[in-house]
Amino acid sequence: MFNAEQLGLLCELDVIDRIFDHIDNGTTDLGETQWHEPVSSYYEQARFERELALLRQRPVVFCPSSALPDAGSYVARNAAGTPLLVARGQDGKVRAFINACRHRGMQVAAGQGCSRAFSCPYHGWTYNLDGTLKGVPGKAAFPDLDMAADGLVEVSAVEKGGLVYVMQQGEITDAMLDCAPDFFSRDQILFHQSATEDNANWKLLTETLLEGYHIKSLHRDSFYPFGLDNINVVETFGENSRIVYPFKRIEKLRAIKREQRRIAGSATLVYHLFPNVSVAVLSKHTSVTIIEPISPTQTRMESYCVKHPDTVNESITIEDAMRDVAFVNQSGQEEDREAARAIQETVTTQANSHLTFGYFEKAIVTFHQNLHRQLATSDRE
Repeated sequence: MFNAEQLGLLCELDVIDRIFDHIDNGTTDLGETQWHEPVSSYYEQARFERELALLRQRPVVFCPSSALPDAGSYVARNAAGTPLLVARGQDGKVRAFINACRHRGMQVAAGQGCSRAFSCPYHGWTYNLDGTLKGVPGKAAFPDLDMAADGLVEVSAVEKGGLVYVMQQGEITDAMLDCAPDFFSRDQILFHQSATEDNANWKLLTETLLEGYHIKSLHRDSFYPFGLDNINVVETFGENSRIVYPFKRIEKLRAIKREQRRIAGSATLVYHLFPNVSVAVLSKHTSVTIIEPISPTQTRMESYCVKHPDTVNESITIEDAMRDVAFVNQSGQEEDREAARAIQETVTTQANSHLTFGYFEKAIVTFHQNLHRQLATSDRE
């Protein structure tokens, strides 16, 4: 796991100290300003298209590296409205392409798997793992065809810290990933993945992940019996945020010498990688969730679960990690999604001109401040 202090974040001992301070004083980390987000931001087509354009101009997590374990492994799905194909070549390098045959535009791969090449199901044009055009049935019928130039259109892809980042316009530079944490080691494995679709704007679903002010009221019978209500440590690094959600069992750490305390198992750490990715570190696994906008009122969430490595003192099995996943699903994830869907139904009414985010919702305010700033910058360019 990465060194949090290198990103300006608290070390785990200081995080635990701050949580104890909040418990003892009935406090939580606070923001410094409120934010009023116009409800039109959650349904207007013009705003949605500006957000998609921004997502295409930035390096965004596409999947964990462990989703592409071997040469020939690939993942094909839409990202920011564009069909993409990401594959690991025979040389071990991960490359990303627009998933469109150069003949008639048919997608050459679907879902995920492992293959030696990609063959278009329409007419059989075939491409190597590096995107080069390999074979064309009836090649003589295309006298102007340039085999060397007519491979799949490549877009920028970089692996860092066990995650694959893709940028559809321009090239990813090292500076762009300066604040990208190294989440995974090479020995960690992908053991579970899922996808859900909701009739809700992608920002509404993102907002549910970024504050603990709602724990007691929304998750009264699911997460609240285990977690603390509105007691969080909230930090920013670059445009990103980290929100710590402590469990009630963190109190047991008070009986342990400070230098021996470990936060694993006593809190969930949620990293919001701006704009649309959440990385949640739990006891036995880490989940990577990409919040993909489909339309102004529809969102697809792609989730990948990666098992934590064994340690000297603990052996973690797939069964252990799956119990972790079940806990998340049973402790409020569906309730969060339902809240977002319900809000989506009201934003087009006359009930509110805007949604209000207060001092308890610091990470959401940071998210909207960054999004508005980046959209304004993109509009000027």
